[in-house]
Amino acid sequence: MSHYRNCAGISRRDCLQLGLTSAVGLGLSQMLGLRAQAAAPTVRQAKAKSCILIWMDGGPTHFETFDPKPDAPAEIRGEFEPISTKVAGVQFSQHMTKLAGMLDQISVIRSIRHDQGNHGAGNHYMMTGAPPRIPVGCGAFVSFHPSMGSVAAYELGKDNGLPNYFSIPSMSRSGGPNFLGAKYAPFVVGGDPNSADFRVRDVALPQGLTEDHFNRRTDLRKLVDRIERINDPAAGDPVGGLDEYYRQGYDLITSTAAQAAFDIHREKESVRERYGRNGFGQRALLARRLVEAGVPFITINDGGWDHHSDIFPALRKRLPDWDNTVATLIADLAERGLLESTLVVALGEFGRTPAISTLSGQKLAGRDHWANAMSVLIAGGGTPGGVVVGSTDRKGYTANDRILSPENFVSTIYTKLGIDPGKIVYTPQGRPTHLVSDSTTIKELL
Repeated sequence: MSHYRNCAGISRRDCLQLGLTSAVGLGLSQMLGLRAQAAAPTVRQAKAKSCILIWMDGGPTHFETFDPKPDAPAEIRGEFEPISTKVAGVQFSQHMTKLAGMLDQISVIRSIRHDQGNHGAGNHYMMTGAPPRIPVGCGAFVSFHPSMGSVAAYELGKDNGLPNYFSIPSMSRSGGPNFLGAKYAPFVVGGDPNSADFRVRDVALPQGLTEDHFNRRTDLRKLVDRIERINDPAAGDPVGGLDEYYRQGYDLITSTAAQAAFDIHREKESVRERYGRNGFGQRALLARRLVEAGVPFITINDGGWDHHSDIFPALRKRLPDWDNTVATLIADLAERGLLESTLVVALGEFGRTPAISTLSGQKLAGRDHWANAMSVLIAGGGTPGGVVVGSTDRKGYTANDRILSPENFVSTIYTKLGIDPGKIVYTPQGRPTHLVSDSTTIKELL
């Protein structure tokens, strides 16, 4: 399995940083008023029940994907040619063939920009809709605000034997719950689902343990639990705190919904081939199975988009398979009647520089970090097809028409899921916080 790293040298790591502070400067009447506002029901028509977020970690180039610049000088437009899409007058880059052929069913945002040009800060901003409160280094794992996935689990979660937020095969650096608590952290599914011996931790029985043996151990645990551990009933049980986690683990292992969702080997070989017999393709297929099981939010953490060098050879190899998998996911959801209730979103933390650069001592061309322009693909969940929101200038330097922010993007995702982006939630210390400070949505996508 490939292990992609960005320029900060970060691979798979999980980090939850709480860093919470208490509320200050609020009077009692103000606090009660804010609590009433937060508790007031907000009627919103949800257009989606689930979201599959394809996180292109490292920052994908907009030039070589959804926003080519054929009229720019050669040192900007790069080596790839533009191709026509299903929508007249709109072009994608040459390796986006299948997505170009279905633009009438999907939409693209070309005009999001922000001011966070390193991986840690950019990741946080696009994953949460909240800019970092303090300067963040390129390789930092930060969680100053709950991620979209954690908020979806908090707002839409169901008790159906499955976690409500998954991240495959690792958690993105800002994909955590922050003050919402560990209950709303993602369930991480590691490993390669393209492997013949793929198993999901905590779902399948351990190797060598039969179902009969497992049930006997469970019965023994129940018997031990009936024994009075200590004589003084007023004293706390030192192991009682573990019971909830034991029960959750037991429920997951014995859940028929979990077993069915994760048994990717049940899929027809033709379906698996259609998605692509590689790690990314099979993770997308697994995400579709989780949607079918009723999971509200799934992140596919797809690394390796930090192309400071070797961008054209690397993308010639990667983009055709990526294009095929994403197009297949959207088409498969549509064929199963699930696309109208499922959002599919693909983006990273920023775009790439217009000027093609070379690293010192290297000849292979690349593009550096660029937060002034980026492209986002969005489909499903009631999203109209054939819409291209905004534009960048002739050379791709900056968004210059219908300029949008990460707050606008995240507010749109929440609204389509039936979540009020302006809702006030509270930290354990009682501090009021808006889910998104600017709840203005992208009206073209609603």
